Amino acid sequence: MEAKSIVIGVEGMTCDSCVQTIEQHVGKMNGIHDIKVSLEDKNAVIIYDSKLQTPATLQEAIYDMGFDATLADSNPQPVLPDTIFLTIPTQSALTSKQICSTLLKNKGIVDVKMSSDQKTAVVTFISSVINGKQIIQMVPGVDLNISAPEVMPGTWEDSRLSQASSVVLRLKVEGMTCHSCTSTIEGKIGKLQGIQRIKVSLNNQEAVVVYQPHLITAEEIKHQIEAAGFTASFKKQPRPLKLGAIDVERLRNTQSKGSETALKENSNVNDTKTVVFRIDGMHCRSCVINIQSTISALPSVTSIVVSLEKKSAIVTYNPNLTSVDVLRKAIEAVSPETFKVTLPDEYENIELFPTLASPVKSPHPALKDASQPLTQVVVINIEGMTCNSCVQSIEGVISQKAGVKSVRVSLSNRNGTIEYDPLQTCPEDLRSSIEDMGFDASLSAKAELPVTVAQPSSEVQLESHKTELPSKVSPAHLARQEPKTISKCYVQVTGMTCASCVANIERNLRREDGIHSILVALMAGKAEVRYNPAVIHPSTIAELIRELGFGATVMENCGEGDGTLELVVRGMTCASCVHKIESTLMKTNGVLYCSVALATNKAHIKYDPEIIGPRDVIQVIQDLGFTTSLVKKDRSASHLDHKQEIRQWKRSFVVSLVFCIPVMGLMIYMMVMDSQLSDAHAHYNMSDEEMEALHSSMVLEYQLLPGLSVMNFLSFLLCVPVQIFGGWHFYIQAYKALKHKTANMDVLIVLATSIAFVYSFVILLVAMAEKAKVNPVTFFDTPPMLFVFISLGRWLEHVAKGKTSEALARLISLQATEATIVTLGPDNVLLSEEQVDVELVQRGDIVKVIPGGKFPVDGRVIEGHSMVDESLITGEAMPVTKKPGNTVIAGSINQNGSLLISATHVGADTTLSLVEEAQTSKAPIQQFADKLSGYFVPSIVAVSVVTLFAWIIIGFVDFEIVEKYFLGYNKSISAAEVIIRFAFQASITVLCIACPCSLGLATPTAVMVGTGVGAQNGILIKGGEPLEMAHKVKVVVFDKTGTITHGTPEVMQVKFLVEGNQLPRNKLLAIVGTAESNSEHPLGVAITKYCKKELDSETLGTCTDFQVVPGCGISCKVTNVEALLYRKNKMVEENNIKNVTLVKIEENADKSVQPALIIDAELPTTMTSQKYSVLIGNREWMNRNGLLVKNEVDKAMVEHERRGRTAVLAAVDGVLSGLIVIADTVKPEAELAVYTLKSMGLEVVLMTGDNSKTARSIASQVGITKVFAEVLPSHKVAKVKQLQDEGKRVAMVGDGINDSPALAMANVGIAIGTGTDVAIEAADVVLIKDDLMDVVASIDLSRKTVKRIRINFVFALIYNLIGVPIAAGVFLPIGLVLQPWMGSAAMAASSVSVVLSSLLLKMYQKPSSEKLEFRARGQMRHKSPSEISVHIGIDETGTSSPKLGLMDRIINYSRASINSLFSDKRSVNSVVLNEPDKHSLLLRDFGKDDDTAL
Repeated sequence: MEAKSIVIGVEGMTCDSCVQTIEQHVGKMNGIHDIKVSLEDKNAVIIYDSKLQTPATLQEAIYDMGFDATLADSNPQPVLPDTIFLTIPTQSALTSKQICSTLLKNKGIVDVKMSSDQKTAVVTFISSVINGKQIIQMVPGVDLNISAPEVMPGTWEDSRLSQASSVVLRLKVEGMTCHSCTSTIEGKIGKLQGIQRIKVSLNNQEAVVVYQPHLITAEEIKHQIEAAGFTASFKKQPRPLKLGAIDVERLRNTQSKGSETALKENSNVNDTKTVVFRIDGMHCRSCVINIQSTISALPSVTSIVVSLEKKSAIVTYNPNLTSVDVLRKAIEAVSPETFKVTLPDEYENIELFPTLASPVKSPHPALKDASQPLTQVVVINIEGMTCNSCVQSIEGVISQKAGVKSVRVSLSNRNGTIEYDPLQTCPEDLRSSIEDMGFDASLSAKAELPVTVAQPSSEVQLESHKTELPSKVSPAHLARQEPKTISKCYVQVTGMTCASCVANIERNLRREDGIHSILVALMAGKAEVRYNPAVIHPSTIAELIRELGFGATVMENCGEGDGTLELVVRGMTCASCVHKIESTLMKTNGVLYCSVALATNKAHIKYDPEIIGPRDVIQVIQDLGFTTSLVKKDRSASHLDHKQEIRQWKRSFVVSLVFCIPVMGLMIYMMVMDSQLSDAHAHYNMSDEEMEALHSSMVLEYQLLPGLSVMNFLSFLLCVPVQIFGGWHFYIQAYKALKHKTANMDVLIVLATSIAFVYSFVILLVAMAEKAKVNPVTFFDTPPMLFVFISLGRWLEHVAKGKTSEALARLISLQATEATIVTLGPDNVLLSEEQVDVELVQRGDIVKVIPGGKFPVDGRVIEGHSMVDESLITGEAMPVTKKPGNTVIAGSINQNGSLLISATHVGADTTLSLVEEAQTSKAPIQQFADKLSGYFVPSIVAVSVVTLFAWIIIGFVDFEIVEKYFLGYNKSISAAEVIIRFAFQASITVLCIACPCSLGLATPTAVMVGTGVGAQNGILIKGGEPLEMAHKVKVVVFDKTGTITHGTPEVMQVKFLVEGNQLPRNKLLAIVGTAESNSEHPLGVAITKYCKKELDSETLGTCTDFQVVPGCGISCKVTNVEALLYRKNKMVEENNIKNVTLVKIEENADKSVQPALIIDAELPTTMTSQKYSVLIGNREWMNRNGLLVKNEVDKAMVEHERRGRTAVLAAVDGVLSGLIVIADTVKPEAELAVYTLKSMGLEVVLMTGDNSKTARSIASQVGITKVFAEVLPSHKVAKVKQLQDEGKRVAMVGDGINDSPALAMANVGIAIGTGTDVAIEAADVVLIKDDLMDVVASIDLSRKTVKRIRINFVFALIYNLIGVPIAAGVFLPIGLVLQPWMGSAAMAASSVSVVLSSLLLKMYQKPSSEKLEFRARGQMRHKSPSEISVHIGIDETGTSSPKLGLMDRIINYSRASINSLFSDKRSVNSVVLNEPDKHSLLLRDFGKDDDTAL
């Protein structure tokens, strides 16, 4: 027998008499030990015998009494019983059988076993229900067996028995998956009476148990392990623990000395001695704990400390009771009996010391016997807890560990305080146990050592027994005791142009002390930095970024929405005011930190939003007599619209352009003149001298000074302002980059322009010095043209970035700035309202939103009806109806009605903030691009230098090549100059053309546009990573309830149990619908909705005397249904008349028209409304009201219930008239979504906690062939992991709290927006609309975005791979040569092309359901049950069909073929699943698996 406890939620109790009724009724049931019903908590806690009762039968029993019963937890908790031994006197009047039966009749007694000699009864009972004294009083003459351990553990009798007759048992335990399983078994078995020690090994899948056979049997231990959900088998038969005869004798003697020995020891502490043993063969902490727990249980041992590192044990013992040799043997006998124990030589001197005060021993060893072991407290920091269920699971597992006395976990402080026995466990063990559960755990500084009494002897402690604990407190440990808190700050960064800038900032900041991580988002112009506030401050971080050449300001209001408050406090005069405010606030519950500055009049407060809100804090300060207001925050998304950069680059472009146009004019003029000259040279055979003279006579070639022509002088004048004003920005950035030993785009540009300018200037000076006759060829045209194209490119790029950031900026500007908070009295009467800043809205506030107003926070409607425009957030064009209970999103616009909402998310938690964070996170591809561009610039400079020298060498080796391919070559220039000029031109062109910008822009622009487009289509993608990961997904796992199905009940079928002429179909529907219209029960709502839809009417009849009996049904009187039916019939009759008059049968024509007219005439007279008495409910309700449920109706109900549906009976005027079948239905788009995903090449799996029948039925409707049913929430994670271990990328689609761990585990978690907050928090993608086609859309969008990113990369890379060699002159032999200005034009074009390519994503259209349906037409079909493999629970093996013989296969195959012939008929029938046929339900006869009609 096993006692279990279950909590059942009970709705519908009104007073204490209800409580008594339930307690009496259920208490009388067979197998119930105890029941406690609470009216306040609306629940019943029942302890019952699991062999006689199940949770379902108990729920049913309460349900049948007319209350609504729900199982709060489907898993009953085992109740651990206690045991007591009774001695039966030989002259007892009762036989042993009578005693057993007398005892078993009482509540709380689980089991009674008799010893073989019939003298002792072992009674197992539940201590919370009954105690030992009451049991003794039940049977006269029975006595409590003193030898049995009803006495306190730790006293002599207990230890004597325990050591004298312990047995070791080895069990093989299968089914353990993690350390939490081992903790469960150790905790459960360790608490049983008679178990002394248990060690469970996960690796060996075995348990070693030391127990007392007279208290508990090996079979019982095995049974208890199996009850915990594992399979156990005996490895070896139990064998007694080996203690020599002398040891047992010695232990027995202790018994005879009895309690005076104890008294003697307690009075005389100095009787103890200490010995040090050397122990070989210990491997781990479990050996240490094993030895400590076994030996410390010996009566003669006062304390023992075992050190694994020193391989030693220090034992303090009473020499009157035992000897060193016995202790040595006892340690060797400890399981697994592989320890070698020896005595060090100096052991005698140790005996000279009386008790040594070791740090882990109590100052009064005597206390040990009073069963008060010394405890220590450790505080462990725990990261990764999300809700109270995490807290409970940690407390549950850790409290079961050996040696743990108490555990308190705080979700808000993210830590756990554990009180433990250092002899049995240590902080490191506890920390690793928490980590094994999947949380990050670190030891805090608060690990307290216990107090020890300083005795002189403790100074003389020998080196050999410095115990384990002090050895742990190393300097490293002390250093670690400073708590490492990591804070997060956001810095707004301006002036970043490409990925190289991002890489530059990230690389430099990571080197700084105190910075843990940094994530820079190019698009949002934001850096998220995690840092150690003890080492570095946010303002220092911003300064570091500024040194790199970027603009940086710390964003005060970013990422701190929760729990921090910046206030301006007026009215402070001196330091005492500051102290008054700070001390009052720090005393206020919920305020974590407060600092007030008198100089700036500012207060900085951190608080726990769960306990206190910003308005409460302001109120506290105002109550002290000061005035306060919020520090105004910059709410505009100005840093996202790139306006300033657009202005700056536009200006730069215009300046460069003004000077560039004349330069280009001059250049074009020179090119034209040159070509004319070369023509003249070719046609008129002019001599070189004549040519030279003609050349110098041209206007631009006229020399102002020797060596300085008009052309060069004008070019120089035009180039200088561009070089200075146009290039100012580049020079600053390049200088800062080089200062930090990095190279970015600006370095390249500055190199190219400076080299061109300096080279030309130097050549000009040389010519003037030489008074050259022929004017040198200069490059003054290069810088203006380069700057024009680069500033144009940057300008366009920022315009484009502004465009892609638009969606984001729009989302940010959506936020309302003020909110109207109202106070409600009883019955929702408005008492007062006030306008406050949005930051001051607290969770749970009631906010009023007027028509046309924006919703300031996410919330739930509590009063009012309205239409709300959510188009900017969900992309849904139609306004959405909002009524009480619906959720609203911050930033959406209220249209026509006034609403009262209760705030659920405030500040940084709102949907909008979610989206912004999404767009600034980084895709893995982008991180690769950033790295790439870091190496890119140096390599381009290298290529440029190589090009320069290569051409100089080639030129001097073979001048003809240069002469042949160099445009504008003429003889008047010296060969050396031509070569050098040509080489410079090539190397400068290389510098101009190379562009890491396009590489850097490839990913962020696409990710930004992609997430923006997603948001407009109602798909919130939290960042680049999920956006990129979604296209790699191979398996999509769907949760069932609320994801594939609606999660709300709907009517699937109505069966009529009376003839149509007695009660017409429509009349029954009208009556039933009217009756349920007053009900708030989900089933009632479903029935009313169905009836309104069937009758095509918004209003129904009138309902009076409405009574509801929870758990049974309703009864009421219904009137006024005739008017409704009259309206409906009138339309039908009019159609009839039209049809009838078409029948040209002369003699019968009049007659055939007559009946319709008569009906028409009669109806108004019968409309003197009839009153119907209606009952709707379950069998029990009908029986109570004296209605008999026929056998076939009952069968039909059972059949539906078997398939997971609810069947409800309806009776009108005392006649059972209808059976209504209600179930959770599949969403209409689910089948198409599954089909489309499959056609995209993905595997689709259904995973649910529901039973396999329901799961199979749902799967067949949507076309899924692989189902995991009856999967517990905790196992969903394991399932996802299992799929990932097969090498598949998994997307999980879910909506509930139970899905959130799996959503977080999956490669991509997709949450349905109508689901719970926890799921939405855990997911990577949130579908705002409850539409499964958005799952298809999100994967499709991901594929398109990644495709776009790849195209962008190809653009950028190909462009560089082709451009650089052309610029270097590799393709010169085929006549391809580039001027530097062409290079810069091409470079600008590549950046712009990448951005435009990303902007093409804006054209993205979601795959429309109509198109997909058209494509899938005729190919979607329901799966037959045989096609679906259902896997139950966590095991992988599906319930596949057995191996069939050849004959069976042929029969099955032919049967399947015949079935497929009828599949059309079946598919018509299966429509009934969604909407019952309106007329012929009575006539239909379905197969066994379809709905059985009556």
